Amino acid sequence: MKKQFLKIIMMSLLLMACKETTKSDNSDVTLYYNGDIVTMETNSPVYAESVAEREGKIVFVGNLKDAEDKFKNPTKVDLKGKTLLPGFIDPHSHFEKVSNTMGQLNISPPPVGEVTNIPQIMEMLKQYKMDKNIPDGEWIFAWGYDENLLEEGRHPTNKEIDEVLPNNPVYLDHTSGHMGVANSIALKMMKVTSESKNPPGGNIGRYPDSNEPNGLVQETAMYPFVGNMLQILETKAAGFFVATQNYYAENGITTAQDGLINRRKIKFYQEQAESGNMTIDLIALAGYSELEQNLEDSTITFNMYKDGFKVQGTKLIGDGSPQGKTAFFTKPYLTQVDGCEENCVGLPSITQEAMNKLFLIGYENNNQLFIHCNGDASIDMAIAAHENACEVLGQPLDKDRRTVIIHSQFVRPDQLEKYVEYKILPSFFTNHAYFWGDVHIENLGMDRASFLSPIATSDKLGIKYTNHSDATVTPLNPLMTVWSAVNRKSRNGVIVGEAERATPYQALKAITINAAFENFDEDQKGSLKEGKLADFVILEENPLKAEPETLKDIKVAKTIKDGKVVYSND
Repeated sequence: MKKQFLKIIMMSLLLMACKETTKSDNSDVTLYYNGDIVTMETNSPVYAESVAEREGKIVFVGNLKDAEDKFKNPTKVDLKGKTLLPGFIDPHSHFEKVSNTMGQLNISPPPVGEVTNIPQIMEMLKQYKMDKNIPDGEWIFAWGYDENLLEEGRHPTNKEIDEVLPNNPVYLDHTSGHMGVANSIALKMMKVTSESKNPPGGNIGRYPDSNEPNGLVQETAMYPFVGNMLQILETKAAGFFVATQNYYAENGITTAQDGLINRRKIKFYQEQAESGNMTIDLIALAGYSELEQNLEDSTITFNMYKDGFKVQGTKLIGDGSPQGKTAFFTKPYLTQVDGCEENCVGLPSITQEAMNKLFLIGYENNNQLFIHCNGDASIDMAIAAHENACEVLGQPLDKDRRTVIIHSQFVRPDQLEKYVEYKILPSFFTNHAYFWGDVHIENLGMDRASFLSPIATSDKLGIKYTNHSDATVTPLNPLMTVWSAVNRKSRNGVIVGEAERATPYQALKAITINAAFENFDEDQKGSLKEGKLADFVILEENPLKAEPETLKDIKVAKTIKDGKVVYSND
């Protein structure tokens, strides 16, 4: 009897467990259907009739009838003809800078802002001080100006700013993030005088036939100004953090990037993550000047998520900005370069010796390296540093390190061949074709300009390229990167490299599956596949079917992170 009783009890418990399992297998499943569901799993578009999610993971992709047979009582989401894609993965932007713009004046040209001339900037600065009740002596920051798009065709000067804000230190951050302009008080506070020498890899602008600074600081000369700005704005960072995540989510991004941060900011992000404040994932690149400290820090584990945040690797700066004429080329610029008389090829931001050392440290410690290189001479330096590190360490040249050359803006065809051979990845920046394509044609000539960010050639070579916004340099919108990759049209309507026009699918790979691969996340993200995270973006239109000219205007309907809606335009 006792055995019989125990058997009955065991059977009852088993039946209850089965019922609970059946209930769990159905009621907590969300099934998406009746739309264009693009898996991004293959080299050409593949559609699925449905995708199902449970507890933040994809549990089914395929035929709708099969899904309905498998899940008897799911929560159904009718897409009503909209398009569902894997959540967009931001290959390269500056989360901190985007956040900091919430505490600065926007002096960008259209379409980001409204500025067209220098007097307009000065009037806006004066009005900003009044509107914000900023007292004398307090720093004022503005972002986004571009001398190429000002009517005057030049940078503002310290004296012009002095006329409207004589009692406040002011710093205007250039749209490229590679230079800026300070007024006289700011120059004095940062100890920049007529006696100051240009720092290695940098330039202090001067008035003609004089050593007197005109306010312009380029590349390494701007570092003290930017460091000061970030330190001041950091006091407001916590208040902007959630709003910045929401902004990324509004753009369909489920994994954001901060493309260069210091140790202090790493700690800040770790604290935000540990406090449960992450609504999307955030990947950060640590600064190269702190590489050895970071490697010794037991609180930093590279390439590993914790509470939605991870430090992916280390960012190096190889050169500057092509539109600012500080990118480093093997052939000279075709137009006048400030502070240069002949053979004006731009500036390397670091010596070959220093870059070699950083590659050695990175490769020896299996630390993923991301190197900012716009000009081909800078890319040559990165390739040489790669070869040197492999030789010294006795490592294979084609080891799966996923070294990333950020921008790879003016990479040469022979350098792309090296990327293939060495398994180096480019993260392109096709928005340049629109924002500065006309400037590049003038400064570099049509041949060099036409090969900027060559996605079509890279795809033929089998390279896993990505394509980014570099926000705040250009708008965060990932669909604008799709638009610029497909159209490659400049502000003046010139096609900048017809042969390098990407297909919409190639452009989407750059912000989904390829971007996941860049971050060693291809097993978790980037495509719709069972077992991956339920990170989705739902679009009002299908980019693969839309008119090429309209791609940047496609609206995000919903963004879903780990199965939870983090943005909806309903």
